[in-house]
Amino acid sequence: MYLHGMLVRAVTLSGIFVSMALATQPAGSQIANDEAVVRDIIQEETAAWNRGDAVLYSRHFAEDGVFTNILGQFFIGHDAFLRQHEFIFKGPYHGTTVQLDIISLKFLRPDVVIIHTLSSVTGFEKLAPGLGTDSKGRLRTRLMQVFLKRNGQWAIADYHNIDVKSQIPVSEPQARRDQ
Repeated sequence: MYLHGMLVRAVTLSGIFVSMALATQPAGSQIANDEAVVRDIIQEETAAWNRGDAVLYSRHFAEDGVFTNILGQFFIGHDAFLRQHEFIFKGPYHGTTVQLDIISLKFLRPDVVIIHTLSSVTGFEKLAPGLGTDSKGRLRTRLMQVFLKRNGQWAIADYHNIDVKSQIPVSEPQARRDQ
């Protein structure tokens, strides 16, 4: 009887702990929905870039977000992000097209996701000194974006873009779903 009572208590306690753990985890459907939303934002960024629309490209950038571009310039805030993209869409990247391939998408918490993309930019006339292209004439970059969910809305809190040096081989991205 004693062992039976201990077993019942152990099962009950483990059930309580499992229930508590599940209560702190987001529902699978909510994660799937949030993943679809941030993937849509990446698609929206692609479409906005290809139209040269800095306002739409900046739409999901947080008011207090930080941004490092491929030249190593550092900016703080939505307005700075918008102004920089207005400049590049009218100037050095006017008429370019981008392809953003999601390489990794990882939820750190239900309200924090990190997305790494491999970017391919084509159609430019001249690159800034120090930047190069791959054998197909594409500027390749690795773009990391950290998204935060605040008040039910996803916003880009950190945007860090670096160029892939021409001597670094990069495989073409494979369609995959990460973590």
